[in-house]
Amino acid sequence: MTSPCSVGACDGSGFVIDEATKAAVPCECRPARINRARARTLSAVIPKRFRGVSFDRAPVVDMDPEIVRVVRRYVEATDGNLDAGRGLWFTGDVGTGKTTLAMLVSRAALDAGRSVAIYSLPRLLAEIRKTFDEGAERSHVELLERLAAVDLLHVDDVGAERTSDWVLEQLYSIVNARYEDERAMVITTNLDHAELREQIGERTVSRLIEICGDPLPLYGHDRRMDLRAS
Repeated sequence: MTSPCSVGACDGSGFVIDEATKAAVPCECRPARINRARARTLSAVIPKRFRGVSFDRAPVVDMDPEIVRVVRRYVEATDGNLDAGRGLWFTGDVGTGKTTLAMLVSRAALDAGRSVAIYSLPRLLAEIRKTFDEGAERSHVELLERLAAVDLLHVDDVGAERTSDWVLEQLYSIVNARYEDERAMVITTNLDHAELREQIGERTVSRLIEICGDPLPLYGHDRRMDLRAS
C-alpha cells in the first residue's frame, strides 16, 4: 500500500503526469520516499520501554525544565529542524533521562513520516561488523549509505564502545557523511566533552557539535535505581 503524497501532488506513486508531454515525472515527494525505503532495513522502531514516553509524565516532568523546553521546541519544529540538518545531543550521568528525551525526538520524526534509524553505538558497530561476514545480506558501503541517507540518525551511548582504530574510523565515516549532507543526528553519551574527544577523536566531536550544537547536560541521581527500589 502506497503512502499519501506529502505535498499533495501525486497519487502516492512518487510520480506525476506532465500534461504537456503526457510523461511521468518525479514528484517532489519522491526523494523522501526513496529515503524511507532505504531506511526499512535499518532499526526504525521505538523500543518497547520507551513507547509511552511523553512530555506530560514521569520521568520527563521531573527533569530540568529548561532542557525539556529545548527538546519540546525542537519537536514542535521537527520538519524544519530535519530539513536543516539540525540535531540534538544529550550528555550526563547514567539514568538521568538522556535516552528518554532522545526517544521523544525520534518518535516525533517517525510521527511526521520521516525516515529514522535508532541504534546504541555498540549495536550499530555490530551491524557494521556483520557486513564483513561471508554471505552478508548487504555490503559495508550499502549500510553506510543508508545510515547517511535517513532523515534522523539516533545513536545512544556514544563513547561506550572500547576505542580502536577501526571503531574511530567507522564512527567518523558515519558522522562525517551526515555532516557533509547536512543530515540531523540525536545522540546520547555519559562522557563529558573532554572525555568524548579523547574517546572518539577531535574530528568526530567537532562535526557532532556542528550538527547538534552544544550538549544538553543531564546530571543527577540514577532514576532507574529509584524505579528498582520502588
